[in-house]
Amino acid sequence: YGPAARKEGVIVATAKTFKQEVLEHDGPVAVQLFAPWCGHCKALKPTWSQFAAKHKDSKELLVAEVDCTDSKGGEAICERYDVEGFPTIKYGDPSDLQAYEGGRDEKALKKFAEEKLVPKCSVKNIDLCSADKKAELEKYMALDTEELTKLITAQEDELKQIEEEFKKSVEGLQKLYEGDTKDKEEKMAKLKDGGLGLMKSVKASRKGASKDEL
Repeated sequence: YGPAARKEGVIVATAKTFKQEVLEHDGPVAVQLFAPWCGHCKALKPTWSQFAAKHKDSKELLVAEVDCTDSKGGEAICERYDVEGFPTIKYGDPSDLQAYEGGRDEKALKKFAEEKLVPKCSVKNIDLCSADKKAELEKYMALDTEELTKLITAQEDELKQIEEEFKKSVEGLQKLYEGDTKDKEEKMAKLKDGGLGLMKSVKASRKGASKDEL
């Protein structure tokens, strides 16, 4: 890992470049947050490099990585995205990155990119919005930043509550039951699709809205 990885199509984002190269990217992103000493990270490296190489000429998808042990900024980025294990992969709209929990072999990543790493309805891609989503987006765009922030915070708090309820439901068990996992994922997906992602894209598009970003 390191600067040489750029030759393999991977953008090596640092504290100085993360905002410009990742958060301000005009399209979906896939970011691996890793630690150089991590065995799973070393095992993933060839596959991740191949995945990045296939998309290096893409005008839409950006594949990047962040070293979580970098004391000059990488640590702060990983803390911001609640990285608890390595490697962690985040994906989607830069204003609303989600945790990837699928397979990490070449076939799984290829399918994932085809299904999830495509431009979606947002401020930057209004032409991709259905009539209903466009109306919803326009509603959020009419709100001032303070009102928008309150709505985002409320929905993020609800997401945390769903996660906490899930953890309690499986506490003390040796494995996660499929029914509990599916129920949690359906609740979180419904909430995110209910406007959270759109609100975040609106907020991120406004001048000064990202002044506290890394």
